[in-house]
Amino acid sequence: MDLTNSVVWFAIALVFIIAVTAKIAIGRTMFDPICKRPCPPLVNSGSLIKLLLTKGPQAMIRDQHKKLGSVFTVSFFGLKVTFLVGPEASGHFYQGLESEISHGNTFEFLVPIFGKEVGYGVDIPTRTEQMQFYNEALKLSTRRSNVDPMVKEVEDYFSKWGQHGVVDLKHEFDKLIMLISSRCLLGKEVREKMFGEVYMLFRELYNGMHLTSVLFPYAPSPVNRRRDRARSKLAKILVDIVRSRNAASSNQAERDVLQTLIDSKYKDGRSTTEAEVTGFIIMLLFGGNHTSSVTSTWTGACLLSHESCLAAVVEEQKKIIGKYGNHVDYNALQEMNTLHCCIKETLRMHPVQPINLRKVHKNFTVRTREGNEYGIPRGHTLASPVLYNNSLPHIYKDPDAYDPDRFSVGREEDRVGGKFSYTSFGGGRHRCVGEAYAYMQIKVIWSHLLRNFELKLVSPFPKTNWSKLVPEPKGKVMVSFKRVAAA
Repeated sequence: MDLTNSVVWFAIALVFIIAVTAKIAIGRTMFDPICKRPCPPLVNSGSLIKLLLTKGPQAMIRDQHKKLGSVFTVSFFGLKVTFLVGPEASGHFYQGLESEISHGNTFEFLVPIFGKEVGYGVDIPTRTEQMQFYNEALKLSTRRSNVDPMVKEVEDYFSKWGQHGVVDLKHEFDKLIMLISSRCLLGKEVREKMFGEVYMLFRELYNGMHLTSVLFPYAPSPVNRRRDRARSKLAKILVDIVRSRNAASSNQAERDVLQTLIDSKYKDGRSTTEAEVTGFIIMLLFGGNHTSSVTSTWTGACLLSHESCLAAVVEEQKKIIGKYGNHVDYNALQEMNTLHCCIKETLRMHPVQPINLRKVHKNFTVRTREGNEYGIPRGHTLASPVLYNNSLPHIYKDPDAYDPDRFSVGREEDRVGGKFSYTSFGGGRHRCVGEAYAYMQIKVIWSHLLRNFELKLVSPFPKTNWSKLVPEPKGKVMVSFKRVAAA
């Protein structure tokens, strides 16, 4: 891990936690010191500064984990953040009811992007219903129907590559995945008529995610103003599409994710509004587009840096095509177990969200791996350090090694380690609804590349840019390609 960037990342996370916790403390949330069990060991952040500056955040967590056990509290200027290390301590974090433990206003900075009508701009019961809309929109039948459009976008995109050359994978995947999203999530109106405009507006929206926007989402800063202008233009495009579809006859309606969200109804019979559908789509793009692009890039960097892994996935593709022919369908994707394990291992080592946060609304007791029981008071902020938990040596053998086989049948280290041993997609009530869609999309892309090109990583293995909201490869990821002759 690059030390300077690691410290930058932790400084951002630290300021973010302090700011969020301070905002909650100023509000109506009250700390409840009355617990039936003793509180976790407490360490003052002042004593950690030297360790942070010299070795970085992972070393800080490792040091406190070794000294204090798998549950400990760090006092950031009097504001308490409790770290939960390992699956044994993580059950309530991922399984607790929203009334007991939730994001609180951790993601308030996303409201200007998604809209006050959806997600973190609405109350918990409404948000819970809206999550069911996403589950319906991304259900198995929808994913099956999306494979052919995905394959077509991928084939069309890479058909424009020459016989050989050098490309930046980050740039290529960023645009390709937006093309796929336009086709599968936004519908043919965007993909066929206004992709360029939507692509640029979405990039402007995402580029507005600076630290100042996270801490002060409503400040009249230049970054926020650019974000708001892009959001307004994007919303107008989407609202016009929704109105056009609502005006069309039922037999002309598209059967895609956008139409599913338009047709969704709340329990009281109310239909979704134009503003809500707009917010849903922006949330889907924001939550899945960049994360899939980053993961696709990391997957490529990892595969092309490990010859045995690359040879294994290429051999798997030969067998799959021998069985299914040269056209990939849903069943073929489901049999790409080696590629699946490679993507999963990539996400273990490079999770898109290195730390998860929750706010405690009701006292609860946590039992540690060491057998201790601690009371966690209402008002505490909880931190699940995903990146650190993904590297625990008692769960993952040689955790610093890229070893996709650790997830293969018969070994399955994450299953042996117990529930919540692997939380790169969250877990329990908070598991990412787009997990299956993301795996499918990345498999379609890499299946095509592995079958049609010889690839080599020509730039050094990338360091991590921790200053981004979603940690990504730093700089360009340059890869040479040579088209292979059709079998």
